[in-house]
Amino acid sequence: MTNLANAAIFYASDGYKPEQKGINGRRVAGESFLRGFLQHAAVDEFVFVTKSSGEIEEIKHFYEKANIPKRLRVAALLRPQEIAPVETLYYPAANFAAEAWRRADHGSSAWAICGLTHTTSTQAIMQGFFDLRMAPVMEWDEVICTSRAVRGAVATQMDLIDGYIAKRFGTQPPPRPMLPVIPLGVHSGNFARNPAARAILRAQLGAAETDVVFSTVARLSPHEKFDPIPIFIAMQAAVANLPAGVKMHVVMCGQFRQAYARAVFEQGAARLMPDVGFLLLDGAKPETPQQALSGADVFLFMIDNIQEAFGLAPIEGMAAGLPVLGSDWDGLKDTISADAGLRVKSRLLGPQHMANESLRLQGGIDSFTQYSAAVSAMTELDMADMTAKIVALASNPDLRARLGQGALARAKNTYDWSVVIPQMQELWGEQAARKTFASAKALRIPGFALPIAPSPSLLFASYPSEVAQLGADRFTAPDRTGQVGLEEMLALRNYAGLNHIFTQPPRIAAVFSAVVGGDDTVQTIAKTAQMPVMMVERTLMWLLKYDFVRRIT
Repeated sequence: MTNLANAAIFYASDGYKPEQKGINGRRVAGESFLRGFLQHAAVDEFVFVTKSSGEIEEIKHFYEKANIPKRLRVAALLRPQEIAPVETLYYPAANFAAEAWRRADHGSSAWAICGLTHTTSTQAIMQGFFDLRMAPVMEWDEVICTSRAVRGAVATQMDLIDGYIAKRFGTQPPPRPMLPVIPLGVHSGNFARNPAARAILRAQLGAAETDVVFSTVARLSPHEKFDPIPIFIAMQAAVANLPAGVKMHVVMCGQFRQAYARAVFEQGAARLMPDVGFLLLDGAKPETPQQALSGADVFLFMIDNIQEAFGLAPIEGMAAGLPVLGSDWDGLKDTISADAGLRVKSRLLGPQHMANESLRLQGGIDSFTQYSAAVSAMTELDMADMTAKIVALASNPDLRARLGQGALARAKNTYDWSVVIPQMQELWGEQAARKTFASAKALRIPGFALPIAPSPSLLFASYPSEVAQLGADRFTAPDRTGQVGLEEMLALRNYAGLNHIFTQPPRIAAVFSAVVGGDDTVQTIAKTAQMPVMMVERTLMWLLKYDFVRRIT
């Protein structure tokens, strides 16, 4: 049963290494998942799929660092069937169309595929969902949605795509992949507040112990994450309604992608909330997130941007035992429960208002940043509601303590990887069972005839004079005395300059040596060189091209 509830992990550096590829939610979540999976998965072995030797070394390094006493196995991307007896491939993004096509040569019931949503708002992702519906994706495949709001967005787009299929082709759309809701997880023990870090932050602020600190840890982009201006307005408005002697501070920890974004935060805070303390912390420094969490009394996450889909940072704040004040938006609707924090009402204009924004993005007129900023500009977070909830949290230490305790319990009991990973394994087991039960519906497409990537020999069959039929030919090696040898010819051609060669030089030498030794057919050459016939034929074509061998006529 462990194989049914296991999944081979598709590994690409871009999805799991935020420290090298750049910090964003997708990579941070990927790296956290990988550690959580290795620590908490109930499996007999860990299986990975990757495409390069460099990534294999990364996997081994990560595995050794985790110190897991279980077998590790790595399958090559071009031989995905090697994941067997594991029956599911986990792909760390929503659009796994390419993997469905790669599977097609083996049959769509050879293994199940499980994807995962992050942002669903970019043009690439929206196109990706269309591609997913056109690919050989089966009902035993699934796209994990990290919140109910995200599932709603995915289902809405799939409804539109399926409506198009029905109208365009006059037929019922194919079955959809499953869309289960499973949240992202955290290592909840990593976010415990530290008294020394708390003292450092509050000293920087000049905050008394009775002062109330609201901390945000996030990417600091007013265009792609959250607009800070409404926060500043609400904070200043709240000041007039605070009990005597209570002062508020706002700390925002993160990184700026653009200099002008920093100005929005700094100038906006100075102008709009002069009676509230304000501090920016550089999120690139490893110690600052802990300071922001440890020194805070409330975690603040007022998202108004469609780039956000789940919101991992509030879970981290909850794991630090902080009550959360967030927007009633996207995945925060699920994560910030009434026992863990307060949510501020949000409003968005109806679809007829924003068709132009979609067309500008689709047409390449606007960048994603411009698109998301335009939608944010037309997204309201209720100012009166935000102000009242700031006042409630700043004025009532008992409320903060009660919600903080609830937040910590929720982080441990709902969002720790020790709880989330078993949910994922249960789903993988369901996928394997469905696949087995419904395998009669499977389809197979030969690898050379994939509609999205046909073999060049098939696609361009009209180009050459004729198709080579090497199996019916005989070969000989001409006298090359005084001519350029094989090794020098390969150096002159310099495939190394492209870092890619059609086959490895030792194989070329083995085929050439077999012909020189008297083997004159593909079959005898393959036997002598101990190589598959197809590989021999590929190599012979190159040797014919450079006159190292000739056909016997």
